[in-house]
Amino acid sequence: MPNQPDFARLLATSDPPHLGPTSRPGVWSEATITSELATLFKSASLPEERQDLIRAMTLLWHDHLEAAHEIAQGVDNPHGAFVHGIMHRREPDYGNAAYWFRRVGTHPAFPTIAREVSQLAKGKEATNWKQQLIKNESWDPFAFIDACASVAEETGADADRQFLREVQRIEFEALLEHLAGPASVSSKAH
Repeated sequence: MPNQPDFARLLATSDPPHLGPTSRPGVWSEATITSELATLFKSASLPEERQDLIRAMTLLWHDHLEAAHEIAQGVDNPHGAFVHGIMHRREPDYGNAAYWFRRVGTHPAFPTIAREVSQLAKGKEATNWKQQLIKNESWDPFAFIDACASVAEETGADADRQFLREVQRIEFEALLEHLAGPASVSSKAH
């Protein structure tokens, strides 16, 4: 098997993105993202649409919401709706995020997200979040939207916000793995 490009490095920041639009230190510029993606795409056999979605996800991870939005709204399928929904959730425009997640339907990345979030919640004081976000062992993106809205309005909810940022990291990793292929994201970015 030929060497797969390491797409996980696209998400290698010291902290996962905020739940809202706030930018954080240590993110890449759009020029750096373009350069990194050009290198990765040279050695990957990915259709142009998947490359566009990976570009949008990377921009979104690095807090370039508007640039990510421009790309995501041009991809009319469940993958594009997924990225579009994340962008609107971070904006925050929770109603619009829910609209886009309804267009996603049941995504193939959801089982991975459910499994990883369940693991994250083990041994932590996060069982309430797990019960809210995982229904019948299935990922509930609408409950995640509600959770993000809930902690955005709470003062002193730093531990909850940090947990949900880690959940968002899992969501990004699972979608990136689905789009780029499992061998391309084998070393988790956290």
